[in-house]
Amino acid sequence: MTLQELIDAHAARAAHGVPDWMTGFWKRHSISFANGMTDLHTHVCWLQSRNFTIDLRLPLARDQVAAKSLQEYSAEELQVLANYEGWKAPSIWDGTQLSWGDTDVTLQLHNRWPEPALLRRTGNSMIEHCPSNIYMEDWRLQVSAPGSLVGLHLIVEREVASGRVRHTGGGLIVCGDFAALALGRTAPLHSDEPLKALVASATGKLDQLEQLFNFEVSVAARNTAGCYMVGLSTQPRRMNAELCPLTGFEVLPDGRVRQTLVLDGLACERIFEIDTIEAHLAYAQTTPVPAGAQAWYAREAATLERYLDVLT
Repeated sequence: MTLQELIDAHAARAAHGVPDWMTGFWKRHSISFANGMTDLHTHVCWLQSRNFTIDLRLPLARDQVAAKSLQEYSAEELQVLANYEGWKAPSIWDGTQLSWGDTDVTLQLHNRWPEPALLRRTGNSMIEHCPSNIYMEDWRLQVSAPGSLVGLHLIVEREVASGRVRHTGGGLIVCGDFAALALGRTAPLHSDEPLKALVASATGKLDQLEQLFNFEVSVAARNTAGCYMVGLSTQPRRMNAELCPLTGFEVLPDGRVRQTLVLDGLACERIFEIDTIEAHLAYAQTTPVPAGAQAWYAREAATLERYLDVLT
């Protein structure tokens, strides 16, 4: 069945998880640090299902590496790749604070962002403070037509004929006009050294580099044909490609979801567990306020609305 048929036949909101106002695709507008400095430029994407997050952090396009085979990259280019960030992790909301459990899958081998998030939203802006107050982030909900929210935990991706495991762990989030896919390495890597150090030691050793970079987080937007096309990715070769097929889904007797698909010319399958499948969310750019606040805004609109824009 198609993804839409899966939604139509098996829609069921997760019994618990984050509220509606936190779901969807958020892009970071800025991060301000306690030292008075602000970053407006790093690409930081946060896609939120009910109970897990997919996160992607990349430099500007001019500072990313071009799509090539691993053996073609210089040592300097490999270090750029090794500094990309992408992960999928369970998320727990207590009404004020969002925390992440042990990261399911991550490109980096250490947690670069260990603090929980203190969150409050106004309009399309969600402000995140961390408990130590060393940084504050301003996240903007990306504009989407109302649509579905699908969150699927990836258990394994393997080749059908051989049974060879290609990826373990990850997830798929589809939220309105946007989607993200995370694919973990064949097996988790555990090291006291950071990824950059391991990559430096593996330079020139293709088998080791393939193991280190056998990982993907990609973020995509839906085009007019209804396909989700990758706009940002930890894998340069995935840029401008289709995120994943939207067909081949079936629900197994144990409640898990299997997707059969062709990857690199081989018949493969992905086994997922369902976080949530929801047919309709508004992804509204606005937030409710009391009547008194609305009256104040209307009274002062002549000056408040002089120079308004929607920032994303």
